[in-house]
Amino acid sequence: MPGLFECCKKFFGTDNLYEVLKISKSASDKEVKKAYHKLSLLVHPDRVEESQKEEATEKFKVLGHIHKILSDREKRATYDDTGCVDEDDDGFTKFNDLESWSEYWRSLFKEITIEDINNYEKEYKGSEMEIYDLKKAYVNSKGDMDFILEAVPFTNTYEEPRLREIVQKLVDAEEVEYYENFFNEPDSKREKRKRKYEKEAKEAEKLEKRLSAGKAKRSSSGELDLFQAIRGRQNARAAQQDSFLDRLAAKYASPDSDSGKKKAGRKAK
Repeated sequence: MPGLFECCKKFFGTDNLYEVLKISKSASDKEVKKAYHKLSLLVHPDRVEESQKEEATEKFKVLGHIHKILSDREKRATYDDTGCVDEDDDGFTKFNDLESWSEYWRSLFKEITIEDINNYEKEYKGSEMEIYDLKKAYVNSKGDMDFILEAVPFTNTYEEPRLREIVQKLVDAEEVEYYENFFNEPDSKREKRKRKYEKEAKEAEKLEKRLSAGKAKRSSSGELDLFQAIRGRQNARAAQQDSFLDRLAAKYASPDSDSGKKKAGRKAK
């Protein structure tokens, strides 16, 4: 059976565990976990085409093994000092099958529910975080409302008057520059954006109803349909979506979070 380093070289082009995760040797535990999460989602067997499943499964297991080493203080220190790992410990023996690594993955990344998203939306709107995101999107796009609605979570065409009011206050306070195309946007552009949003909203509504009724297929990663729901609610650019999901995970998906403890408590009864 191929060893860990051989598999790393085969599937990721390097036998350096840090390079596989695309992080530095000084990366914190949080950065290691985040890198593992991001890459494992890309190769999760439930998130790829059937023709890619076999290779994705092997990559998924390799990434799990790497995280298990780098998240353990003693194992990481041994690897850093010697460049070696003890593969007879628990690597490709105890955790050799896909289900074991899938269970390991689920233990680290708790499922984020539609209810969690809705709760976060209520807290987010009108918050300092929303104003920060809006200000950043406005400046980066030079007042392009299309970009703003994609970059700022939970925004839609019906909220444009509220967003314009917030930006106007920022302009009055000289915190941002005045952009003519933002405050006097052509009606044709607004209407086109509105039609697009209404179409996406209908699709998202159908999916959320299916999820609530338990009729939609949910992958073992617990996130496939959730990602589809988020994309339906907001056609976010990849970078903004990653940031949004990081915030959700920090608040609702941490194994040590209050909500996680409450959910666990309910299941135990």
